[in-house]
This record gives sequence, structure tokens and C-alpha cells, in this order.
Amino acid sequence: MLLKSLIFHYHGLDDEEKTLLEKSAKKLDAYDEMLWANKFIAEDYMSAFERSREFFKKTIPEMVVHDRLKQLQSVWEDCHRKGYVTESETTAMLILAKDWEIESEFFEIVKS
Repeated sequence: MLLKSLIFHYHGLDDEEKTLLEKSAKKLDAYDEMLWANKFIAEDYMSAFERSREFFKKTIPEMVVHDRLKQLQSVWEDCHRKGYVTESETTAMLILAKDWEIESEFFEIVKS
């Protein structure tokens, strides 16, 4: 939920993004996690991306490559569901893909 919330908050969370985020939380039975993620971001909006990268450095290595890619792909697809993906959102996801060592795999998703 942190990943999705982070990307949706990248330029300000609009109503459509909030709805998509809530639908994801419901689907994953992760409402508390969504609230935690939103609070984490709100603590210091300007440093939220860097703080999230640090958080992910501790948690993402435990995931297999396929699951890492699945997480980013889910956010990418949700961005398309809202009708657009901004340059800043794409850049953030590409930075995370590099951090998570799935850059080439994520590039293939972006290209398709």
C-alpha cells in the first residue's frame, strides 16, 4: 500500500486516485496498511519518496523478483486506469525499479 499511495500522492492525491487506492486496500484487505502509508507520507510530504526508498531497502530484498515486478506493475496499471501516467510518476517507478533490481523487466512493461 505504501508503493501505491506514494505514487498516487506524487503530485497530490486527487479523488480518482483516492478511490483507486481505497479499492486496492479493500481488495487486499489492507485498509490499516493504507492508513499507515498515508500517515507515513503526510509526516513529511517533501521527503516521503526518499524515506519510502529507505523503507523499501529493508523490505523489498525479501521478495522474489516476480513479486517485486508485480508490485510495480500493479501501480503502473492503476495509473493507466485513472487515464494518465505523469512523467513524475513514471520517473519515480523507474527509480524504484532500479533500486529493486528489476529495471529491464519494468521497462518491458512500460514499453508495452
